[in-house]
Amino acid sequence: MEENRKEQIEALEVLVDFNERLVKNIRILVKELSGERLDDTDNFIKGIVDAMNWEIQVMNGTMDVLNEGKVRIEKEVFNQHIVAVANAIEKKDDAKMAEAFVNVLPCFEQLGEAASQVM
Repeated sequence: MEENRKEQIEALEVLVDFNERLVKNIRILVKELSGERLDDTDNFIKGIVDAMNWEIQVMNGTMDVLNEGKVRIEKEVFNQHIVAVANAIEKKDDAKMAEAFVNVLPCFEQLGEAASQVM
């Protein structure tokens, strides 16, 4: 049990560093989707979605540590925003994607803060 917790804390340490870059990149992506689209914006979206998926996997594997003592992450709210991002990407509508990424951004900021708190 203690070994599992140690592994979860190590995963959260990696997530904290990774999360800072993800949050920064989501902000850049929102600008691109809001009228400053570049040639590589579609590749940028894919990279950000891959990073989001990695963080979600870490979050799912560490929820008991993240929410130890108090609820820091509300998984249902998080999931609703992730589904909205997926739906917007599927529609290939830049305005809807920008809005969905703006709405999911606080979830990832909260995840980074929660991970920092439990370390």
